[in-house]
Amino acid sequence: MPKIELSYNWGPENSPPPTADGLKQRPQALLRNPLMDLLQAVREHGSIAAAARSLGLSYRHVWGELKKWELRLNQNLIVWEKGMPAELSEFASKLLWAERQAQARLAAPIESLMAEIERTFAVAFDPQAHLLTLYASHDDALVRLRESASQKSLHLDIRFCGSVDAIRALNEGRCEIAGFHTLSQPNEKSLSAETYKPLLKPGLHKLIGFAKRTQGLLVKAGNPLNVQSLQDVVNGRFRYVNRGLGTGTRLLLDELLINQRIKPEQLLGYDRQELSHSAVATCIASGQADAGLAIESAALAAGLDFIPLVTENYWLACLKSALDSPPVFVLREHLASANWQLKLEEMSGYEANQSGNVHSLRQELPWWNLKPRTKLQKTSAKH
Repeated sequence: MPKIELSYNWGPENSPPPTADGLKQRPQALLRNPLMDLLQAVREHGSIAAAARSLGLSYRHVWGELKKWELRLNQNLIVWEKGMPAELSEFASKLLWAERQAQARLAAPIESLMAEIERTFAVAFDPQAHLLTLYASHDDALVRLRESASQKSLHLDIRFCGSVDAIRALNEGRCEIAGFHTLSQPNEKSLSAETYKPLLKPGLHKLIGFAKRTQGLLVKAGNPLNVQSLQDVVNGRFRYVNRGLGTGTRLLLDELLINQRIKPEQLLGYDRQELSHSAVATCIASGQADAGLAIESAALAAGLDFIPLVTENYWLACLKSALDSPPVFVLREHLASANWQLKLEEMSGYEANQSGNVHSLRQELPWWNLKPRTKLQKTSAKH
């Protein structure tokens, strides 16, 4: 059985697309294959010459195409007898029959697929539509933002990855926006400072406010193990499920462990990793783990209890030079709109945090808050 491949073409509005070989289309044919047009023309006209004329092609071209297909399929397609009209072989007749069956069965879903493709590509032809590529730490509110922004002709191409990988993608030019999160009051000597400071540069990058959210421990419904803290997880030797290296939540956990003087090896399951908040929730809901750090919306979706631990700011970073580009400007306007902020506030564990406002790194991340030198220091420096 030969492999079936599908393709599509663009053509003038309200006109059928051309076939690969420029053949005239058969009425009602949604899937295009030039061989079927050749076979149908031979059947209708009884000769290759007449078939060629009906298709607007040369005799030599039609003959060559039929021979090519016979070699490819290893089957005879045309039966010639001296003094008799050209006829289709039994195999060729079965091919046409199979194609008619496929067209009849698939007409409705193919029409639906064509309409969906047209709607999707309409974005590329719409001068009012904008596209933003966004690499970001996994977050449920970003999924809601993508749906909301699309209604304003702003289409977000979101690739979920770790916070560190997102900022690297921004710096390497693979995206226009990078989503990452930090504690609401991060320490200037924290692990976050050590991780993000080499990646973000004052004067080069800007922060766009997105949301304030709560992270905490996800546990079974009813909290049967009475977990209230990471120390409880350690003391009870409960099974923990972690996030991967490079993710903001893994960085947050490591910071919490340092602050509470807990060694990673004391946390049973520290090396077990899942790709997202929802994956952590699924792992706990299925009984494979007892606790994990994630956002509240993931807990609710999986029917779990949520033990809040910290609040954090979720930032959208971009290059300063991109702030007033049309797509980023539209994003900022949408984030600042009352409609979006209402939708955000409706989500459990989220608050609007100056959404859409532009912030400098020095304003929001304390490891860049350099104290100005005193007059005495400046004088000493000259000498």
